Amino acid sequence: MRVGIHQPHYQPWLRYFQKIAASDVFILLDDVDYTKNGWQNRNKIKGPDGWLYLTVPVSSSLGMLIKDVPIANTSWASSHLKSLRACYSRAPYFKTYIDGIEELYSRKWEILSELNEAMLLHYLDLLEIKTRIVRSSVLGVENSSTERLISLCRAVGGTSYYTGEYAVNAYLDTSVFQREGIQLEFQQWHCPEYRQLFPKAGFIPDLAIPDLLFNIGTDAKALLIRGGEPLDTAV
Repeated sequence: MRVGIHQPHYQPWLRYFQKIAASDVFILLDDVDYTKNGWQNRNKIKGPDGWLYLTVPVSSSLGMLIKDVPIANTSWASSHLKSLRACYSRAPYFKTYIDGIEELYSRKWEILSELNEAMLLHYLDLLEIKTRIVRSSVLGVENSSTERLISLCRAVGGTSYYTGEYAVNAYLDTSVFQREGIQLEFQQWHCPEYRQLFPKAGFIPDLAIPDLLFNIGTDAKALLIRGGEPLDTAV
């Protein structure tokens, strides 16, 4: 059983969804430290002049866990929805998906991770991706670093861990996986080109998932899967 693990992201980019689609179980790593200026509270969409951020304002402090980060009380939701409408109202599938997204924005959100999980589940349903989603905070795993990833995999019955290649150079100890009998598989991601609005700005890869859905609709899942294939390792 292949397991993917990642911090919950806001309006995740395309490679995030490919990682989920290629996994049997995907663990939202919500009980680790929140990363300021990362992807947990922002992502990119495309406008006439190129990409721009949608950022959820938060009230975080050093050492705060992702699952505890509160959303600041501002008009961010209406601003994000206005930006999506301005950038994508002429996209072929805008009317197909905007009502569901608008409903999510209409709710009163207080905790960032709860917003991110609700949005993720909404998009997974639209994409018909059936991967089981589990929050790490409910699994009772307390060790750290590579050992924690292995324990999380085992907690959900995993036999292989599906990870980005960046992790190997940044923090993974591959020898521990070998010792513990957990296979490592690497995500080989390249973003296939697809039809986007604003051609003068050029094609922009790895935008937030609404860009793909609004532009190509029901073909989105096939494109995501085509963009990445698990690569077996000798570990």
